[in-house]
Amino acid sequence: MFFNNIPSKIVKILMVLSSRPLSWNSSMVSLTYPSFRLLLYLEWLLLATAMFMEVLLPFELSWSLLLRVLAIATFSLMGLRLPMVKLETKLLYTALEFGLILLPATHHSLSSRSVFLLCLVLVMRSCLIFKRFGQLIVLGLSLLCYGTLLLSKPIVPKNFIPDKLVVMSWDWRLSNILLFSLTLVFALLLINALLAERQSREQLEIAHQQLEITNQQLCQYALRIEDQATLQERNRIAREIHDGLGHTLAAQTIQINNTLLFWESNNDKALAFLKQAKQLGAEALLEIRRSLSVLRSNPLQGQSLKSAIEKLLTDFQQTTGIEPSCRIDVPHMPTEVNTALYRIVQESLTNICKHAQATTVTVRLLAYAGMIYLSVADDGKGFNPTQNTTGFGLQGMRERAVALGGQLNLHSQLETGCRICVSLPLSKLL
Repeated sequence: MFFNNIPSKIVKILMVLSSRPLSWNSSMVSLTYPSFRLLLYLEWLLLATAMFMEVLLPFELSWSLLLRVLAIATFSLMGLRLPMVKLETKLLYTALEFGLILLPATHHSLSSRSVFLLCLVLVMRSCLIFKRFGQLIVLGLSLLCYGTLLLSKPIVPKNFIPDKLVVMSWDWRLSNILLFSLTLVFALLLINALLAERQSREQLEIAHQQLEITNQQLCQYALRIEDQATLQERNRIAREIHDGLGHTLAAQTIQINNTLLFWESNNDKALAFLKQAKQLGAEALLEIRRSLSVLRSNPLQGQSLKSAIEKLLTDFQQTTGIEPSCRIDVPHMPTEVNTALYRIVQESLTNICKHAQATTVTVRLLAYAGMIYLSVADDGKGFNPTQNTTGFGLQGMRERAVALGGQLNLHSQLETGCRICVSLPLSKLL
């Protein structure tokens, strides 16, 4: 009887079986918490007790009894649907409840015990209808009504009872009012505590549902990102094979055809073409090894970051003939950080090898002022960054830096070389 917006079919089930809690309003979920079910049963028990006391204590069949029973029954049925929206409806509803308590109490001898119980139920309902200020007003009015009815009842004239009994009668009345006050305050605090607990549970449930939805969205997003990354990597590998290995093998095929063409007529020229074909084969083999190195899931393979980069620079020197300048001084960092920095250096050296036509290369990887700084610079032909920033290599390096909470900056001009700078916050890496 605490809640409103209950379908008629559910109300019938409640009245027959008393096994389901009522719902509150359309903006709240159905309350299935045991504490609220207990309050619902408690309200029914209080109303049934009030009805029992009016009918059987003592039993006297009369129009007055019928009117009192009708008032309690109407008061009980009003609890099946509580007003939760308009303030005017709430005030009218509460005033009607007070009327159903006061009219039979003042004209048809509704007992003070029943008034006690009905006012208690009224305060319990007000906790679900009004906010704290309205609840206190209803509590004060209930206390005023009960106290007025109790204190206004006449006492037998003093000529018929001793003064001591008169004092005891007033003491009993004041004690009842005090007990009623404490009961109302306790009920108000208890129901508000249950409401706060229910709201906390609902918020937790909503947060849990939102987390589940967010988790599903993140999983779907991760799958899309994975598919996109896979597609980009396939395109990158296809481009690398076409531009690198494919070009080298095509040139080697031409040199072999030239060798066959001049084999009988000009042995020296055929031998020169054959040597060029051999050189192109060696370059194709290095290209394949470089691609396999890029595709390895764990490029460090148990090495420290410094050792892995130094080996990378040694391979770079053997391939290009350029002796790079290197300085590495960083603390121990997680594997994913080391892998990302290694890949950035690797991609930078690959770009230098393919496009830069450089004679000097400098690699700096240092930690200071709470940051990790990586710099890869060359003195090659450079390029215009505004026209060459969409390549997979540069995009991949930038994404690796952003994923670690840092940033990547590219500085380059035509004929002045290129410098890639990466800065990562050390506090987010360790």
